Amino acid sequence: MTKKGCLVLVALMLQACSAQITAPDYAIEDSWTSQQLEDRRWRAADELEKDYLKLASESELPSQPATVKVVGSTTEEAIQSLAIKIHLIEQAQHSVDLAYYIFTPDLSGDAILGALCEAVKRGVDVRIMVDSLGSLSMEHGDLKGLIECAKSAGFVKARNGEVTTNRARVQAVVFNALTQFGSDANRRSHDKLLIADGAYPDKAWVMTGGRNVSLHYYGLDHHGELDPNAFKDLEVLIRPLADAHIKNSPAQLSEYYYSVLFSKPGNKRLSITFPYSARMQQSLDSLAELKGNVEFAAAYQTIDQYLQEGFSPVDTRFAHELDNLSSTDLVSNYSSNKKANANSISGILARAAYGDNDLTTIRVVSPYLFLQSDLLKDEGVLEKDVNTALEWLNKDPERKIEIITNSVLSSDNFFTQAVIDMHTVPSILMSEEMRQTWLESDLDLHENNPDFIASAEWQALVNHPRIFFYQLGKPDAVSLGGDTYYGKLHAKFIVVDESAFVGTTNLDFRSLLYNNEVGFFFQGEELVERLNQEFELLKSQSSRWGSSEWLEIRQKLRDQGGMKGTTTKGQRGIYKTLDKTGLKYQF
Repeated sequence: MTKKGCLVLVALMLQACSAQITAPDYAIEDSWTSQQLEDRRWRAADELEKDYLKLASESELPSQPATVKVVGSTTEEAIQSLAIKIHLIEQAQHSVDLAYYIFTPDLSGDAILGALCEAVKRGVDVRIMVDSLGSLSMEHGDLKGLIECAKSAGFVKARNGEVTTNRARVQAVVFNALTQFGSDANRRSHDKLLIADGAYPDKAWVMTGGRNVSLHYYGLDHHGELDPNAFKDLEVLIRPLADAHIKNSPAQLSEYYYSVLFSKPGNKRLSITFPYSARMQQSLDSLAELKGNVEFAAAYQTIDQYLQEGFSPVDTRFAHELDNLSSTDLVSNYSSNKKANANSISGILARAAYGDNDLTTIRVVSPYLFLQSDLLKDEGVLEKDVNTALEWLNKDPERKIEIITNSVLSSDNFFTQAVIDMHTVPSILMSEEMRQTWLESDLDLHENNPDFIASAEWQALVNHPRIFFYQLGKPDAVSLGGDTYYGKLHAKFIVVDESAFVGTTNLDFRSLLYNNEVGFFFQGEELVERLNQEFELLKSQSSRWGSSEWLEIRQKLRDQGGMKGTTTKGQRGIYKTLDKTGLKYQF
């Protein structure tokens, strides 16, 4: 027999051995658990009876009570975030679902897979989904190593804790796989979602927000040392009420949503033919390595207490952008597409902002904030030249807008930063004449022109009493010769008076048009106060757009040269190219 033939035979023997594992004598038949596992099963496109993406958009989702805790933007909280994820997986008793746009097989990703491996071996049913582009891989060997763990899967417990005859599974899916018929590489799952025991309200957890799975988000570098330049991000931990009915549980609703996204046509379920034992062991070893890390261990040891305090009561409303995955004419029919999705994040925000209400303050944190008004043209919603932000402000002299986003110093995408600095902010703050001057390539006409900077019009926009744009970073940044680290902004949250939203959307054109996004709207005084504290912290680390320190950052970068210096100097040309070609709608 050839070497290849031997390998095939070994693989078949291993699969046969796995299939022969039987439930213990004391295991029970439990119809509820069996149905729950059937509902969680991945389905191929030809098995789907309905268009579930459309169904999930048509009916407005209800408000549900819960308790919530913010996991904020500091380096310490970033490390805590990773410790929380490991802990929730290790404590799960029935099921775990994960969906991440970026899932990197570094120490963080492999450690999470190691925890999932141990979970399925003790009888926890596991689903994991990664985006085909955000988590680009030719093989996805890390996920196949997790699938290997299912050969030793335990048996799922019933609601009362008894062991059932149902074996746990690992179902791993690549969202819109590039090799699958019906997939669309331009439609992405930008989700960051972890659900533990979603169908069991007294045990359930939901965690969502901006953090992907990569060390860049968790305050540690590849040497296990503190990373002062890690992303500044934010998440929420949500717990349904312990006595919640299944219809009143945001965790159960999140699991239903996950099932819809999980079996979207064009997704690919991964499988293995040959053993991935070495890759499985690598994940288990990474989990042990992470737990041995001094910084992580300090956070991990306190997680039990961390998860018992600091939660506040809220009403939640689940929201998503599933319409982006199936709608057509995405730019020209933006408004009508959003109207078809009763649970659209951007649609709900628009109705709240422009409806007949008494809102006075909007605070937005987003790394890549664009203007939505360019899209509101179909069905006579708005004329092209209407400035929606000013329209909202002009309805009430008490209204105020505050925004925190990235700067040329902190941004990791110079294309989107060009749109922000040359379109988003100028469109709100500048007259049309001033905008045209601002877009001239000759810096001596504006940024390097003392008369322009000292002009009454420039000073008026810099000191506008009702519109505040802040960008992360100050001139004393280490990369500019100073002594302070500012990192990169990646948090996405909004506070509107006494309400709030936390989720995955950047409110850029890609989020508004092409990506699926997920998040929760909240009503709750304590949560709003906590998010306002986070806003103030980020604001203290930022420079106001147009201010002297903001101009100083830009000049220092241009003087340094390199990629950031060159793109800062050429922002106007970059933006004009994106605008002329329509490519700005891809960012």
